[in-house]
Amino acid sequence: MPLNKSVGNMYEWITHTWNPIKGCNFDCRYCYIKSRKDYVLYPRFSPHEMKTRLGEGRFIFVGSMADMFGDWISSEWIKRVLRSCLLFDNNYLFQSKNPRRFIEFLELFPEKSILGTTIETNRKTGHISKAPSTYERAYAMQNIRFDKEVTIEPILDFDVYDLLLMITDIKPKFVAIGADSKWHNLHEPSPGKIKELIGELSSFTEVKLKKNLRRIYP
Repeated sequence: MPLNKSVGNMYEWITHTWNPIKGCNFDCRYCYIKSRKDYVLYPRFSPHEMKTRLGEGRFIFVGSMADMFGDWISSEWIKRVLRSCLLFDNNYLFQSKNPRRFIEFLELFPEKSILGTTIETNRKTGHISKAPSTYERAYAMQNIRFDKEVTIEPILDFDVYDLLLMITDIKPKFVAIGADSKWHNLHEPSPGKIKELIGELSSFTEVKLKKNLRRIYP
């Protein structure tokens, strides 16, 4: 896919998305991309995308329609994408539910990159996703020396102290919180618990609330 302007429920600070790699095997129950006509399960790389002019001064989410760092993605594909990003002076967001694989490419990420992961809850997620556990994701993020972010979306019911401990150890630049946009009948927290979490997170990092959170946290 070519460089696209960010629309819909995307992060408000993202100006564009770019998806030279597509495909995800995590099969998350709540995944909004699975309902799109251009959704693909199997990995796909678009060589012609390496000619895309990414411009300058943008904030680009690379791989917004896939998990670009899933174990099923070729290392060579990832390297080609990152080398293309290095040619253009932008801010970049790379996000994965398999963040331990970031370590393989730390020398290739552009300087102005933010590396992120999703942590929906501190509780078990095996019934809704084939991705590594949230504890595995949090542990992998701890020693990455880039600006980092954590996305709690869709926010699932959680234990405040345990979730805070996971996120504190990551030392994120900011935390984004959002809710399930497509009503997948997930076990969601109460408004009071969300308020408590936001208050605790705000004591050590910036908290960004996504618009879709308003459904459960007016």
